[in-house]
Order: sequence, then C-alpha cells, then structure tokens
Amino acid sequence: MERSPLAPAAFPDLPAIEGVTLRVARARYKEWDRCDLTYAELAEGTAVAGVTTKNLCCSSEVELCREGVSGGRARALIVNAGNSNAFTGYRGREAVEQIMGQVAAHLSCPASEIFVSSTGVIGVPLPKDKARDGVAAALTAEPCSWEQAAETIMTTDTFAKGATASAMMGGTKVQLSGIIKGSGMIAPDMATMLGYIFTDAAIEPALLQHMLNEANSKSYNCITVDGDTSTSDTVLVFATGKAGNEPLASMDSPGADAFQAALTDICTQLAQLVVKDGEGAQKFIEISVTGAVSDESARRVGLSIANSPLVKTAIAGEDANWGRVVMAVGKAGEPADRDKLGISFGTTQVAANGFPVEGYDEAPVAAHLKGQNIEIGVDLGLEDGRATVWTCDLTHGYISINADYRS
Repeated sequence: MERSPLAPAAFPDLPAIEGVTLRVARARYKEWDRCDLTYAELAEGTAVAGVTTKNLCCSSEVELCREGVSGGRARALIVNAGNSNAFTGYRGREAVEQIMGQVAAHLSCPASEIFVSSTGVIGVPLPKDKARDGVAAALTAEPCSWEQAAETIMTTDTFAKGATASAMMGGTKVQLSGIIKGSGMIAPDMATMLGYIFTDAAIEPALLQHMLNEANSKSYNCITVDGDTSTSDTVLVFATGKAGNEPLASMDSPGADAFQAALTDICTQLAQLVVKDGEGAQKFIEISVTGAVSDESARRVGLSIANSPLVKTAIAGEDANWGRVVMAVGKAGEPADRDKLGISFGTTQVAANGFPVEGYDEAPVAAHLKGQNIEIGVDLGLEDGRATVWTCDLTHGYISINADYRS
C-alpha cells in the first residue's frame, strides 16, 4: 500500500524504557509475509491504566482488558494483527484466555496481569493453534526495536507510528515511548484503535488512570477519520517505576503536572499520526472552535464539522465552501447563534456575525487549501468554551481501500 503523503520522513528515535522488553513473531493470522504478533514483557510491579471503546459490540479482548485494568498491575502485553476477534462469542473469549494463561505460566504471574489486543477483520474467531504457536515463538524471540513493534501491530496503516516525550519529576528525568496503529474506523468514543505508551516513571495506578483520562479527552477523543468507532479501540499506559523517582500518588505530588503534560503531549502526537494515515488521506485538517458554552460543547461542534462528508470532500477538492461548515455547526445539536458565527480558513476570515466578510479575498484561501495542512477556525461568539479537533479529507482512496478490505 502506498505510503501516506502526510507521513513523517522517518520513524522517530524512541528511547528504551527500563523494565520493557519488546519481541515480535509470526502467528500467520493472514496470508502475509510479515510478523503479526507483538509481545511486550513488563517488569514486576508495573502499573497500568487504560481506556477502551464504548462500542457495545466490543471484542473479548476489550472486556478482559477492562477487568485487568481494574487490578492496576501488568506483566505483559500481546497484540495480534490481522484478526480483531470481535463478534466471535465464546470461541473468541477462549482464545484470549488461552493466550493470557500461556503467557502467565511463562512469567509465573496471575493471568489478570496479561493484556491482549487484536485488530483486523471482524467476525472471524482468532485461531487458537496459530495464537498458541505465535505466542510460543514470541516468548523466545530476540528483543526487537520500537519500529519493528510498531510495524507488527499495523493492518491498513501505511507507516509505522511512534512518539516520545519526557518530564522532570522531583529532579529525576522520566521517559515515555509510545506506538499506535490506526488508519480507518476512527472516531474514538474514548480512544483510538490500538495504542500503547510505556514509561519508566513510578506512579500509582489510580493516578495514572486519572492522568490518562485527562490526556485522552484532549487527544484521542479529538480525532476522527470516518465517523466510525471500532469494536477494538484500546489505549494502555504502562509505568514500570524503574526511573527511581518518588512515586506519584496524587496531582499534588512533585512532578505530577510535568508528567501530565508529557503524557498529554505523547497522546496528542500519536493521535495526530493516526489522522495523518487516514485511509486515502491527502490533507491533515485542524479545526479550532472558540466561543462555545463549554469545552465539551466546542469539541462536539468541532467533531460535527470533522465528520461531515461534505466538508471533508470540499477540502479534498480544495474548495473554500464555508457554507458546509455553517451546516455542520448547525447540525451539531449544540448551542449556536447564526448571527454571531464567524469562520476562517488559515489566517483569512471568510464569515463574521452571520454574514460573508465583505470584499474578502479568496486568493489566500485557495492557496491555503492547496497545501497539506489545513486550518479551519470557528467562533461561536457565545462564551469561553474552546476545543481543537483533527481530521483528514475524504478521497476516492478511502472507498478503494474499504471496498477491497477483506480481499
């Protein structure tokens, strides 16, 4: 598959995280010549936090992940690519429990500390024999790089995605490294496809969960490619505690604000990479909404615009049809006043107070829309709520990819 034109020039240099060992193997879930099973072994005592899809047809992996997160500790992560194992009933759950038991026996730990994710075609039970052999191969494989792990969790992605951040906590520098996969079926109602962040920071699980929830609301919950929320969406954060910092127990702990900022930063980087690999995407779109009655209301307005096929196809066609933005604001179901609404493309305001800006020059707008990075500004003129969301354009490529997805 052709690499997205919005892809970074290269995979970033991610620092190793003490207490994390990555390995990959070939389970051969599909007829492809590549690794499709990722194994991350974690130090004893690693804290875990997670957010998962609100899709009611979620996979057994998601259900068991939620149960595991409630325990707050993790020893390993297994990610299967090529088969989502969703909508597969008891057979799907048995396959996940088999993997959990197999890894738990290897590590001599409770099965509840083993986390499993799967991504790919819906409705096909994960083959137990292939899973068993793939896991066995992964457990004894040579350690691999972040890029290899990121490539292994891909499905329709056109490039491997990774990001890093760091923070100073009480005089100790802590590192964060993360990988993510996602390209289509992206309209998170909590998270986005499959994403994993690893840090050497020492943090109590309850605080880590609070921090992830905060970061999620400003990153993964602010992206969309096509308006569809996956059955498998999962984002997990693992904190090994190997940095040696004084463990964070509350937001009042020294360094907590710095770590929160770093976690939000890496989540935002990863979320934006998913949009930049949106199926068929040619343009990355940032929509900034101000003047809403609340931040949440602003986010909903932004997502209404971002999910509009008419807005997305106009951007694909480099058409400054701001009337479609007006439409999307009005259908959002959020407070809005037509006669206070303002709209801009790039640095050019095209509408204000419910009217087109008299005599505005469309030339700079046309020039802006020819670029790869598009900015749309919407001011509702009501109160102080604001939010930024990210999406991509909608092209013929999206149809081609999804029409042939199972073939």
